[in-house]
Amino acid sequence: MSNHRQKKLNSIRVGVDTGGTFTDFVYQVKDELRIFKVASTPDDPARAITEGLKQIAAGSDAKLLDFEIVHGTTVGTNALLQRKGARTALITTAGFEDVIEIGRQARPELYNLNAIKPPPLVPSELRFGVKERVAANGEVLESLSDISINELAARLRDSGCESIAVSLLFSFVDPRHEMAIARALESFGMPLSISHQVLPEYREYERTATVCVNAYLQPLMGSYLTKLSELFSDDRASLPGGQRPKSKAQSPSFLRVMQSSGGSISAEAAAQEPVRTILSGPAGGVVGALHAARVAGIANIITFDMGGTSTDVALCDREGMRLTNESIVAGVPVAVPMMDIHTVGAGGGSIARVDEGGSLRVGPESAGADPGPASYGRSLLPTVTDAHVVLRHFPGTALLGGEFKLDAARARAALESLARGMSRASGRKVSSVEAARGVLDVVTTNMERALRHISVERGHDPREFNLIPFGGAGGLHAVELARALRIPRVLLPPSPGALSALGVLTADVVKEQTRTVMIEASAGVQHELEKVFREMEKQASATLRREGFPTSKQRHERSLAARYKGQSFELQIKQTSGNIAAAFHRAHLARYGYAQEKNVVEIVSARLRSIGVVRSPRVSKGAVLPHRQASAKPHDSADIYFEGKRIRAAVYRREELRPGSRLRVPCVVTEYSATTIIPKDARAVLDGHLNLIIDV
Repeated sequence: MSNHRQKKLNSIRVGVDTGGTFTDFVYQVKDELRIFKVASTPDDPARAITEGLKQIAAGSDAKLLDFEIVHGTTVGTNALLQRKGARTALITTAGFEDVIEIGRQARPELYNLNAIKPPPLVPSELRFGVKERVAANGEVLESLSDISINELAARLRDSGCESIAVSLLFSFVDPRHEMAIARALESFGMPLSISHQVLPEYREYERTATVCVNAYLQPLMGSYLTKLSELFSDDRASLPGGQRPKSKAQSPSFLRVMQSSGGSISAEAAAQEPVRTILSGPAGGVVGALHAARVAGIANIITFDMGGTSTDVALCDREGMRLTNESIVAGVPVAVPMMDIHTVGAGGGSIARVDEGGSLRVGPESAGADPGPASYGRSLLPTVTDAHVVLRHFPGTALLGGEFKLDAARARAALESLARGMSRASGRKVSSVEAARGVLDVVTTNMERALRHISVERGHDPREFNLIPFGGAGGLHAVELARALRIPRVLLPPSPGALSALGVLTADVVKEQTRTVMIEASAGVQHELEKVFREMEKQASATLRREGFPTSKQRHERSLAARYKGQSFELQIKQTSGNIAAAFHRAHLARYGYAQEKNVVEIVSARLRSIGVVRSPRVSKGAVLPHRQASAKPHDSADIYFEGKRIRAAVYRREELRPGSRLRVPCVVTEYSATTIIPKDARAVLDGHLNLIIDV
């Protein structure tokens, strides 16, 4: 962000989250946050974003066209999942060409003798070994000759590759050979991913795989972001008062992209290292949930993001968001810092079917935005959304405040078709209502399993946490899931269906750095660690200043990756001075239930998270009604099916509720971005920040 940008106090800041069904927009006008959604365009995600920005511009003064845009994107994720990236070449040390295919020899399915691993991103004919060798201590055992570089360049020209990954053995200790190759290949004019720049860490398999992912996504992400930037800054004729900027500095747009680690980076940086954006959208949701929790004064939360295609869950305690460097995405290890988010294929668009064994299955296949659920009017696919329609969970049978009409007849037809399949499999008559209830039972079980995975299976007691549901469908399942896990309270923030977009808008700019050190955690290690951290902080601070963040708006967070000597994997600890070994023992005890205090603790890596603090949206706090809570008057009532019974439920419009309002249960709460079901025996009230607090 330039200083010019920071001074533009009247700029329109926009958060954009591209989902499988809808693309969400959050923007601020004075102290008011406004949200809206447009249908996603999976064939060209930029088209939906452009349409949304035009809507914002059309309703704004032409002087306010200086957009500041923060974008959560699924372009990289989808390309990796669908294997639609670039034709990538890999350059590595001779003899190590097959590292990415050999991997760790871990079986994807322990008891399946015929399990098939996904193919590597780089086929064997595009993996090139070069004669050079650097030892683990940085000693050059075999120099890289100009002859080898020229031979390599000639082979690459004939390969037809579109992107190049370079990952030499122990280049994180001495990167000179990688730098020489990079200089020689600059004339190719194609994207280069260099391992000592992308991930300067040991473990040749994870490092090489991560650099290959980056190279695989670089052309696609670069093209996408370039197109997006051009649409924002150059194609001004399509916007009100559309005058082209006189110079680049006066360009009326600014674009950042959400990282998987919970911070944003410039579009230029995202184009260079797209591997850092793989969980871009889900990370925005966790940041938004943490923002809502801080406002409400809550520390321990479990986030539950149910959108159109998938459900993403994460656990955050008093230490904040949890990061991991051991993620597996689409069968490929990605070792850059990412939020510890668990994803299951359970969303509003998840397709229900009867399998060959006669069992009801829901997902992971999704109807997405095109053709969408049956109730969207373009298919007869029975989905979770259609099950809710049949069970009358959408009073008025519409979404987005009535703007998006649902086809109830088409939803019933889809569920009746599913019911016939269930009837044949079970040998008894199954109604469409029973089929719909079955669909919700199955998808709720899938989501419950995901929540247990991040909580109970990792030693956390759900009774000590609050559930924060969001996404368009989160409120429809939140209370039922909370009761299943004995979570005592659900906090539903305002506009939950757009919380991911709000999260990317509030996210700080973040730079991640890592240095492999491989030293024992002894008393004399402090000086060496301090030297490493100061070097990284100097580099990060200069980068942040160039983006418009003075030293007063910077924050640097140090951490270490450590292990017992001889262990294969590390734990991250935040203590970087004092008795580091004791801090590691405590962390190991908390994670695994035991500590080996007589063992030597080895510090593997020094890690720095540098933050440029952005201006957060200014939102007015509501005032709680004095003396006591007042019962809110329902807008309407409706007959709905819940827990297998037809009941009469109150219907509330959330925008009509005021701080301190107590809701009559059972009820349905409707709002523009989401719908929430609150069963009987729960207590629901709005707090002073307009959060809907549900004691279950």
